[in-house]
Amino acid sequence: MEGYHTRWTVPDEHRASPEYVEAGARIALGQAVYDRRVALGLSQAELAARAGTTQTVISRLEGGAVTPTLPLLHRLAGALEGELDIKITGTSTRAEFPLAS
Repeated sequence: MEGYHTRWTVPDEHRASPEYVEAGARIALGQAVYDRRVALGLSQAELAARAGTTQTVISRLEGGAVTPTLPLLHRLAGALEGELDIKITGTSTRAEFPLAS
Protein backbone atom coordinates (compact mmCIF):
# COMPACT_ATOMS: atom_id res chain seq x y z
CA MET A 1 0.00 0.00 0.00
CA GLU A 2 1.36 3.38 -0.97
CA GLY A 3 1.75 5.81 1.93
CA TYR A 4 -0.23 9.01 2.02
CA HIS A 5 2.89 11.17 2.23
CA THR A 6 4.36 9.70 -0.94
CA ARG A 7 1.68 11.51 -2.92
CA TRP A 8 2.58 14.96 -1.64
CA THR A 9 4.25 17.24 -4.11
CA VAL A 10 6.26 20.37 -3.49
CA PRO A 11 5.65 23.22 -5.93
CA ASP A 12 8.73 24.29 -7.91
CA GLU A 13 8.67 27.78 -6.42
CA HIS A 14 8.99 26.26 -2.94
CA ARG A 15 11.88 24.01 -4.00
CA ALA A 16 13.81 27.09 -5.14
CA SER A 17 13.27 29.05 -1.92
CA PRO A 18 16.40 29.60 0.21
CA GLU A 19 14.65 28.13 3.25
CA TYR A 20 13.79 24.91 1.40
CA VAL A 21 17.32 24.57 0.03
CA GLU A 22 18.85 25.20 3.47
CA ALA A 23 16.55 22.65 5.10
CA GLY A 24 17.53 20.11 2.46
CA ALA A 25 21.21 20.73 3.18
CA ARG A 26 20.71 20.23 6.92
CA ILE A 27 18.78 17.01 6.30
CA ALA A 28 21.41 15.66 3.87
CA LEU A 29 24.20 16.36 6.34
CA GLY A 30 22.25 14.90 9.24
CA GLN A 31 21.59 11.72 7.28
CA ALA A 32 25.28 11.39 6.38
CA VAL A 33 26.31 11.75 10.03
CA TYR A 34 23.66 9.24 11.12
CA ASP A 35 24.63 6.70 8.45
CA ARG A 36 28.34 6.90 9.32
CA ARG A 37 27.70 6.79 13.09
CA VAL A 38 25.55 3.68 12.74
CA ALA A 39 28.09 2.04 10.40
CA LEU A 40 30.75 2.56 13.08
CA GLY A 41 28.46 1.17 15.78
CA LEU A 42 28.53 4.39 17.83
CA SER A 43 25.79 5.82 19.99
CA GLN A 44 25.01 9.52 19.78
CA ALA A 45 26.67 9.97 23.19
CA GLU A 46 29.84 8.19 22.03
CA LEU A 47 30.03 10.33 18.90
CA ALA A 48 29.43 13.47 20.96
CA ALA A 49 32.30 12.58 23.30
CA ARG A 50 34.62 11.94 20.35
CA ALA A 51 33.62 15.24 18.69
CA GLY A 52 33.77 17.33 21.86
CA THR A 53 30.09 18.23 21.89
CA THR A 54 26.88 17.00 23.51
CA GLN A 55 24.50 14.19 22.64
CA THR A 56 21.79 16.83 22.20
CA VAL A 57 23.80 18.57 19.47
CA ILE A 58 24.33 15.24 17.66
CA SER A 59 20.61 14.44 17.92
CA ARG A 60 19.61 17.85 16.57
CA LEU A 61 22.23 17.63 13.80
CA GLU A 62 21.03 14.19 12.70
CA GLY A 63 17.45 15.46 12.72
CA GLY A 64 18.30 18.41 10.49
CA ALA A 65 17.45 20.92 13.20
CA VAL A 66 20.83 22.65 13.41
CA THR A 67 23.27 24.16 10.93
CA PRO A 68 26.75 23.08 12.06
CA THR A 69 29.77 25.35 12.14
CA LEU A 70 32.90 24.55 10.15
CA PRO A 71 34.84 23.69 13.34
CA LEU A 72 32.10 21.19 14.30
CA LEU A 73 32.19 19.64 10.82
CA HIS A 74 35.96 19.26 11.15
CA ARG A 75 35.62 17.56 14.55
CA LEU A 76 32.85 15.29 13.24
CA ALA A 77 35.00 14.14 10.31
CA GLY A 78 37.74 13.14 12.75
CA ALA A 79 35.30 11.56 15.20
CA LEU A 80 33.69 9.56 12.40
CA GLU A 81 37.10 8.39 11.15
CA GLY A 82 36.70 9.72 7.66
CA GLU A 83 36.38 12.56 5.22
CA LEU A 84 33.17 14.48 4.80
CA ASP A 85 32.31 15.23 1.18
CA ILE A 86 29.71 17.93 0.62
CA LYS A 87 28.49 18.92 -2.85
CA ILE A 88 26.37 22.06 -3.01
CA THR A 89 24.53 23.22 -6.12
CA GLY A 90 22.02 26.01 -6.51
CA THR A 91 19.10 23.92 -5.31
CA SER A 92 20.50 20.80 -3.67
CA THR A 93 23.14 19.47 -1.30
CA ARG A 94 24.70 16.02 -1.10
CA ALA A 95 26.75 14.98 1.92
CA GLU A 96 28.50 11.69 2.55
CA PHE A 97 31.38 10.00 4.31
CA PRO A 98 32.89 8.00 1.43
CA LEU A 99 34.36 4.59 2.13
CA ALA A 100 38.07 4.66 2.84
CA SER A 101 40.28 3.58 -0.04
